[in-house]
Amino acid sequence: MSGGVYGGDEVGALVFDFGHYSIRAGYAGEDTPKADIPSMVGVIEENVSDAMEVNGNSTSNESSSLKKYYIDTTSIHVPRKGVELCSFLKDGMIDDWDLFEKVLDYVYSKHIKSEPHLHPVLMSETSWNARPKREKLTEIMFEKYNIPAFFLSKNAVLAAFANGRSTGIVVDSGASQTSAVPVHDGYVLAQAIVKSPLAGDFISMQCKQYLEENNVEIIPPYLIASKESVKENDIPKWVKRANIPEVTKSYHNYMVKQVLQDFQCSALQVYETQYEKEVVENLPTVHHEFPNGYNQDFGPERFQIPEALFDPTNIKGVTGTTMGAAQVVTTSVGMCDIDVRPSLYGGVIVTGGNTLIQGFTERLNRDLSAKTPPSMRLKVISSNNAAERRFGSWIGGSILASLGTFQQMWITKQEYDEGGKTQVERKCP
Repeated sequence: MSGGVYGGDEVGALVFDFGHYSIRAGYAGEDTPKADIPSMVGVIEENVSDAMEVNGNSTSNESSSLKKYYIDTTSIHVPRKGVELCSFLKDGMIDDWDLFEKVLDYVYSKHIKSEPHLHPVLMSETSWNARPKREKLTEIMFEKYNIPAFFLSKNAVLAAFANGRSTGIVVDSGASQTSAVPVHDGYVLAQAIVKSPLAGDFISMQCKQYLEENNVEIIPPYLIASKESVKENDIPKWVKRANIPEVTKSYHNYMVKQVLQDFQCSALQVYETQYEKEVVENLPTVHHEFPNGYNQDFGPERFQIPEALFDPTNIKGVTGTTMGAAQVVTTSVGMCDIDVRPSLYGGVIVTGGNTLIQGFTERLNRDLSAKTPPSMRLKVISSNNAAERRFGSWIGGSILASLGTFQQMWITKQEYDEGGKTQVERKCP
């Protein structure tokens, strides 16, 4: 190492990006992450006598109970008695540090397949991450994982980089929320961040509500042993699997949510202008079959459900003011300095898995055109590639960490040893 510059050319840096739906991890310089695993982790407490054999993957407490963890799609999807599914994130920030470390250990051993001390790490964080959490993360990475260098970057900045911009407003609609984050010259304008809870999980709830009102039973695949094909709208004929263990409510709800997300991806579409039932009724329907064999053509309702993302006025059961996607953007831009506004409207960057609902970008463009001042030039930027939009901030991190000019920006182990965890505030804006 020379002059505090980390010579990162010999060994690939790792990029981690955490979201409420999934965790992305992989090597910098690659175009997609090596790992894309669910953020939910199965946790079960076992008595020591039962758990001796699983000691390799367990942690012992003072008392006689042991916790066992189930991570990644394959192990989560097996129904087990008493497994609670939980996430280590809350409002985009790390809340449960033990769970976070277990997931990190798993990613290193099963996906990266390398030792932590060999690779510098770039991690994404939410734009509203709190200082104590940033410092604790830095401390864990250097003290526990003994990594050679570390950098923490805002996911909105990374998403902007992934789209070739350093200035713009990043509209990130993921699982838990839709946010608008203004980025200027690679820095987040924190005072103008606007968030709305109308995002992927909300749409899943709307789908569930609609299907329940129409007496469509949502049966997750783990309950089904076999099914027969039935005609449209007929009562499904399926056989329940025998000997299913008693699963927890959190497990069952997670599996139901998977079925709803499948429906969301294949059937829903955002209408290009404001939803009008008379117009939408003439549009072609989409056929969807549920895991238990029930199938139906969906017409106006497939436009009506995601309409709430843009026009929250007629949502049932939502109190207070919630903002639609276009309003989130205009509110955020309005909170910025007047000189910056033209460059923000000129780069509205769309990212996040929820934006993959068909017609999302076109509708956002249309709604913003109506609200943008005539003197401003509006440009909505979104990748046509689904992976690029889902992994936006990971790809930005992959680009950033592999740049030669970035190598002097790392917090090195030497700097951490000298200055401690407060280095993260000094070096990572």
